[in-house]
Parts: sequence; structure tokens; C-alpha cells
Amino acid sequence: MLAIVCPGQGAQTPGFLAPWLELPGFSDRLGWLGAAADVDLVAHGTTSDADTIRDTAVAQPLIVGAGLVAALALFEHPSDGFRVTGVGAGHSVGEITALAAAGVLTAEQAMVFVRERGRAMAAASAVTPTGMSAVVGGDPDEVDAAIEAAGLTAANRNGAGQVVAAGTTDQLAQLSANPPAKARVIPLSVAGAFHTQHMAPAVEHLARYARAISTHDARVAVVSNKDGHVVHDSRELLRRLVQQVSNPVRWDLTMRTMTEMGVTGLIEIPPAGTLAGLAKRGMPGVETLALKTPDDLEAAHRMVREHGEPRSSFDPAWRLIVAPAKGIVEYADLQTGGNVQAGAVVATVSTPRSSTPVTAPHGGTVIERLAEEGDPVSPGQVLLRLHPETSEL
Repeated sequence: MLAIVCPGQGAQTPGFLAPWLELPGFSDRLGWLGAAADVDLVAHGTTSDADTIRDTAVAQPLIVGAGLVAALALFEHPSDGFRVTGVGAGHSVGEITALAAAGVLTAEQAMVFVRERGRAMAAASAVTPTGMSAVVGGDPDEVDAAIEAAGLTAANRNGAGQVVAAGTTDQLAQLSANPPAKARVIPLSVAGAFHTQHMAPAVEHLARYARAISTHDARVAVVSNKDGHVVHDSRELLRRLVQQVSNPVRWDLTMRTMTEMGVTGLIEIPPAGTLAGLAKRGMPGVETLALKTPDDLEAAHRMVREHGEPRSSFDPAWRLIVAPAKGIVEYADLQTGGNVQAGAVVATVSTPRSSTPVTAPHGGTVIERLAEEGDPVSPGQVLLRLHPETSEL
């Protein structure tokens, strides 16, 4: 199974897009997306210095725009990706890239959303001096205790022994002065305490825009970085995208879900490197590739051939309800031909540690069950197929 993953803020480096502009059409497409975001992506991806592209209002559109255009080079036609990609995911702002690549948002919608996200997060960051620091190594319990003692939030749990703490600069200084045993505290080049309560004003701003966005259900499985659950419903994905700004990123759970789904190959799109590195440590046995320059495309195309599994993408003529996590499925009282109301709990997926309700995002008529009562299911596995209430999808 092939996974395509999309990096978050901090992955960008000066000039990282320069070699990509040599590809036919790349500069034109990047310029178009830059027009939608009101940001000169061509200049910022080639000639702008590190301080300029560190600005949140610049960095976020640059990362999303670069990822969307570079992803086109993986497949002869964009729809080819839907047929061979098993799962997609994004880290923080990279989740916008992932949702556009999965067909939930158009590229232009993604760029307007990320433009407003970057501006709103930059404004929220200016209220109080805040930042983020990576804590690498150390005992997990001691790391959590040190972060809590400094009044910080564990904003990113990246797996492979890396937690990112976020909060005020004074709190971060306290953590640096009192690091956990056998751990390193590394300040990050970001402008604020992302994925914490400091971003609440940005959440309110994005929620207003989200109410006006038309979406389409995902055409490939999408693993949410909120909790590692596979989410198919477009409105739920958009809601999570808004809330994500102040929610911690659980990339550790995202990698665990991809492993449980049977991912064998993982390609990280530009600006690549960070997530592929985490996967090497957190997803042993999975082939990884950081797609940094066009020179990596030959290897990427080989991986698509070897790990991509030809399949039918999620059929938009039906409403599909998928397992959000690994476990044993137990259905509510559902009969073939029976009606399901939007928001109803239709099943539960349980493990010895937890139980996850499965709700129907849309109403419809039960056509068939794709898993039997008591069966073990994997994340993203289709449980039910519904005929929609109306012909309007």
C-alpha cells in the first residue's frame, strides 16, 4: 500500500523550489496558486531568504502550493493518484495539502484557506511572544512532566522520541533551563505557539470561512492527524482542519494507523525530509522517499509502481462509512434496506483499550455491510454502503 504524506511548517528552506521550476508548467501552476493566495510563491520558493519564508503568512501558502504542484509530477494525470494511492495524510498545515490531493478541496479553495490560516495564525502569534521547541529523547513520562511543569503544551507528538512543546517564550526558556534527563531541547524556527490555546482567535476566523466552503468526500483514505482516525466525510475533515489550529498534532498516531493499514511505501512531497525521517524510525520495514528535487522522481515513479495498488476510488455514487480505527466491529440495529439518519451511531469499533463510535455523516438506505458483526477491521475499511437520501451528492 502506498502512502503520500505532506509536511508542515518548518520544512521549508531557502531556494527549495528552484530545481522544480525547470519542469514544464511548474512555474505557471505555482504562479496561479500564488495568485489565489495573494503570495508570490515563485519568488519565495527560489530567492527569498530564511527570515522571509519563516513568516507564517508566507510559509504556510508556500508549503501547500509547493506540495500541490509537485504532487502532479508523481502521476501522468491527477486522477491516476486516486486509483493507486492507498492513504494520504498531512502534518499540521500539510493536512490542507492532503485534503486537496484527496479531492476534498479544490486547489484554489486550499490556497484561500491556507492564506487565511497563515494570516490569522500570524496575528494570533503577535499577541504574546510565543514559540515552540522540540524535545528529543528522554523518558516519555519525564518529558511530559517537564513540559507540564513549565506550563507548556505538547503541541506535536511526532513519535520516534520527539515531542514539540509550545507556549510563551518565558515558558520555553524555563524548559531549556530544566530539560528532562537524557533529552535535548531544540528551539524551532516558527513564529508562535501553534496547536495551543494561543491560536483560538485563528480558529474563530477560519470557522467563518469554512461554513462557505463546498466540499467533496475524500477519494482516498485520509488519516486525521488529530487522533490517527481514518475520516471519509468531507465536512468532518473540514471541521477538523479548522479545529486543528489549536489542537495538538498526533503524528505518532497517524504513523501507527498507516502501519495498521498495511502501508509498505511512503512518499513525502516537497518540502520533503522531516516526515520521511520520522517514518524511518517510527514505521520500520516501510520504504520511504523524501521527494526533494526532480532528480528523485525516477525513484518515486518506481515506488508508485511497486507499492501502489490499482483499486476503485471511493465511489461518489454511494455514501460509504469506514472504520476510523483498528478493532472489532459491532453494529447498531441495522437491517439491509433500513434507513439511517444523519448523525446516528451505526457501529462501534472496540479494542481492549478503547471504544470508538462510528456515526453516519449523511442519511441514507443501508445497501450492504462490507464487514460482519464481530469481525476485526482495519482503519479505513468500508463497513457500510448507503444509498443517499437524495440524488444530490
